[in-house]
Amino acid sequence: MRICSARATAVTIHRTAPSPEGTTRNRPSSSDSKSRAAVWWRSGGRECVLWAGEFAVYELIAPYTLLFDEGVDHHFLRFPRSTLALPDRLLRDTGALALGPGNPVARIAFDYFSRLAIDDTPHRGAHAEAVVTPSVELLRAVLTSQRGAADLARGPMETTLGLRIPRYIRQHLADRDLSAARIAAAHGISVRHLYAVLARSGISLRDHVRAQRLAECRRELAGPHGRARTTAVIGRRWGFVDAAHFSKVFKRAYGMTPRDWRGLHHPR
Repeated sequence: MRICSARATAVTIHRTAPSPEGTTRNRPSSSDSKSRAAVWWRSGGRECVLWAGEFAVYELIAPYTLLFDEGVDHHFLRFPRSTLALPDRLLRDTGALALGPGNPVARIAFDYFSRLAIDDTPHRGAHAEAVVTPSVELLRAVLTSQRGAADLARGPMETTLGLRIPRYIRQHLADRDLSAARIAAAHGISVRHLYAVLARSGISLRDHVRAQRLAECRRELAGPHGRARTTAVIGRRWGFVDAAHFSKVFKRAYGMTPRDWRGLHHPR
């Protein structure tokens, strides 16, 4: 897997001829961070316009045109076609389609690949090898779910549970009814299966949720509106119903009470 980031003024790129014989066939995914991105024209006449939060998959060996009429601010990820292990028909049907808001798996993939492109640390040493398999499986999950291929999607969807569950938890941290049963139901699995998936990643659900909620409280207390609410209200906002319990676990985690932490950042 290779990652390239590009930033430039308006440009048009044409791919007009096949690669020389023996060149590896690849399919890269492109993610966008500008208001309008690129338009793909393919030999079959398909056109794709990308907006912020969307990405597309296309094949380097086929003729194409990339039009960046408002400038380039993109990340490109290149995978060998063979690693996806998907039928040619499925790849043709999902190629040069805008993938994003309408597909919840694609939204996760956009966040994941964008972070992977921006952060250099996973690209070195053992980390570089560790991210390859989940990256490929996540892209496979996007393409198979987009196509509605239930049988093909089952494997990738199972493999990517370890990515999708923590993201779901982050999105629902403020919900007081966030529970193992609710998380499992949202992903179509049993509670037992949920705990097994988290255990494979070394995650304790209770500890993970509490740590994430404490981090949000800590951030809000230190933020520009930290004194706009009481510490008890901020705790309740992130699921800590009992103020005394919130103060106790916050101090255990950070070595000071929520009030003291806020005082450091907002002295009277």
